[in-house]
Amino acid sequence: MRILFVAAKLPHGADEAFLVPEFKQLERIGHQVLIVPRSPVGPVIHGQELLRNACCESLYSGRVLRTAAAILLGAPARTAAATWSLRKSRSLTVGLKNLAIVPKALWLANLATQWKADHIHCHWAGTTATMAMLASRVSGIPWSFTTHRWDIVENNLLVAKVRSASFARFISKDGLRIARELGVDPGENVRVLHMGISIPRSVEQRAQDKATVLCPARLVQVKGHRFLLQAWRILRDRGVDAVLKLAGQGELQPQLETFTRALGLVDHVRFLGGVPHHQLMNLYEESCAVVVPSIDLGNGLHEGIPVALMEAMSRGVPVVATRTGGIPELVSPGTGLLVPPGDSIALADAIQSVLEDAGLRETLARSGRKRVMQAYDIVEVVSELCSAMGAAGQPKR
Repeated sequence: MRILFVAAKLPHGADEAFLVPEFKQLERIGHQVLIVPRSPVGPVIHGQELLRNACCESLYSGRVLRTAAAILLGAPARTAAATWSLRKSRSLTVGLKNLAIVPKALWLANLATQWKADHIHCHWAGTTATMAMLASRVSGIPWSFTTHRWDIVENNLLVAKVRSASFARFISKDGLRIARELGVDPGENVRVLHMGISIPRSVEQRAQDKATVLCPARLVQVKGHRFLLQAWRILRDRGVDAVLKLAGQGELQPQLETFTRALGLVDHVRFLGGVPHHQLMNLYEESCAVVVPSIDLGNGLHEGIPVALMEAMSRGVPVVATRTGGIPELVSPGTGLLVPPGDSIALADAIQSVLEDAGLRETLARSGRKRVMQAYDIVEVVSELCSAMGAAGQPKR
């Protein structure tokens, strides 16, 4: 099968590393995959090898605008019919965002036709899905999308997109619950299919001079770093001697660095910035525990199922997380420690118990790895994803 794999920025930027295993597994089992980023801006962090299978045309390049103009002039009625649904955007802001993507969508329709794609699949239900939906309508090639968390809450023509797509994939039951509250009918083309990861055959933990705890998460509000830093101050006051590493980048980095200094933790907390995926795997092996202290911001703005937790568990690293969003779907009792979101004391208690109790670490490592192997193996996930794509039928040439 020839699959156009539409992303927001991949292979550019640092926020979509969790898509890489899915892309590579599709190739590994014999599919031809072409990555098409909606907005290819920022450095290429996750490997130059992805560029070999990517068409990174900027949003308003000369080629995009010329192709869009040619399609508009050559098939005005079909183009108008394809874009007519955009009038139902729930706000002026969302409507303008959708209109802004129309030229790239027409270019994508032409690319899909010329490349002879069998299927268009995109991640994110926002403007990325708008682009894929319009390209499908113009080209006649079936499409589908994977939606995560914030893009469900944004509700950018979500119901219309679910109805238009051959299937809509939600990565968590909690995400589907929110979508149902927004009017999505959980019919035959709606399914819950978790993200998957590549699971190593064996795991190895490398001893460090000082105990290390890793938090691999973007530096944004929903990830709850502030509460983790407060927990780290509590642990230092209790005499716990360990290093906290924050792997990720985001708009809150200046504030979090200032807060770290105010707490007197400069010598005990390291900001690593955006980390390439292969280096992140090494960081897991050097860590005694992985912590994701996510919080609930209300109005559906909370965590999905963090791939970072899956990756840590698959490598036999104990995890500590919060009981919010889709996290309990992954971290079931006995496979990791869950604490209430926004509770720095409970977070400190959980981290301390993992650092100081070798028996607990071993139990969580073993059961966590088993949990991921049973339900989040990229081989099984992609197999089910491909079955859904195959069931979508052949494109209309």
